[in-house]
Amino acid sequence: MRRRNDFALLIAFLLITQLLATSQTTAASPAQEHPAAVSSQSSSVAGSQSAPVSTPQSNQAAGQSGSAPAPTGQPGSNAGQGPDANDSGTFVFKSEVEEVVLHATVIDNKQHLVTNLNKNSFTVYENGRAQPITSFRNEDIPVAMCIVVDNSGSMREKREKVNAAALNLVRSSNPNDEVCIVNFNDEYYLDQDFTSSINKLKEGLEKIEARGGTALYDAVVATATHLKESAKLEKKVIFVVTDGDDNESAETLEQAVRRLSAENGPTVYAIGLLEGEEHVRHARRALQIMCERTGGIAFLPKTLDEVDAISRTVAHDIRNQYTIGYKPTTPKDQGGYREVRVDAKASGYGKLTVRTRSGYYAGPEPPTGTQ
Repeated sequence: MRRRNDFALLIAFLLITQLLATSQTTAASPAQEHPAAVSSQSSSVAGSQSAPVSTPQSNQAAGQSGSAPAPTGQPGSNAGQGPDANDSGTFVFKSEVEEVVLHATVIDNKQHLVTNLNKNSFTVYENGRAQPITSFRNEDIPVAMCIVVDNSGSMREKREKVNAAALNLVRSSNPNDEVCIVNFNDEYYLDQDFTSSINKLKEGLEKIEARGGTALYDAVVATATHLKESAKLEKKVIFVVTDGDDNESAETLEQAVRRLSAENGPTVYAIGLLEGEEHVRHARRALQIMCERTGGIAFLPKTLDEVDAISRTVAHDIRNQYTIGYKPTTPKDQGGYREVRVDAKASGYGKLTVRTRSGYYAGPEPPTGTQ
């Protein structure tokens, strides 16, 4: 992950200041501080300033800020493993190692969310075979979410409204969510690591250098890797806003989808502000594939003014999902891609549609270059 120049200058300034302060202290009281302490303090200052998105080539993980414990769920809605807080107070959903965890949205034939079903309403299929459901939750679980925003030249006039919509997404979401900001053009930057501070997220979104091309797939792959390696919360989301077709990535669409299809990987929601005829069909298809494979939604608004309402719809969707865990009848260590389908039936409803990820790769995460 490349860092912006202002980060590098700030780090250098802090290092010099720290070294000067330490040398003055040592001169005044030579017996009070060992020279090794200077090296330790300098390293600490540098580490506190850098937060690169992890990439397949560089697995440098970044730190996180903790969040307050999540509110208690609805009485009587739980079965199987439940949420808990770790030593730092961060909400963690406990699941068995053998479990596959799905986050599912249910809608009726009028496209209304259905949020009052119980465990017995669901059947999970893996490769066409029914699977035993081992845990079930029906409540608002906090998420680790990365907001990934196109910073290419064509987005220059759109960023103000896009940034406002992104912040309203956070405001409409669970207050215990942890959110990061990734801006991308032909490169990608982690401009704010996981936090719940609106002010910090606003600052990250305002690092606008609207120029260059669109390396969407590279940014998505790097963001998925960062979520896997650094997020403390089990439920993960990527929210993408872009206005064009990918024209700069080293990764392909197929490789990006493969990375997103890792076991318990993130759900992708996307807004495509696509204009004109050239490349629009391919860009639309790419967003739809990434979202549908992971259980999210690709929105293709006709005007920029629709973006804010869409961001609130995404927040509502995330907060009204079922969390379903099951133990595959085919052991995970056999590896391979597993197709997943979830059905829901309940009295008083007609046809119900369940949206969740369409499958996953069991076992170790595959390299993105693997076909």
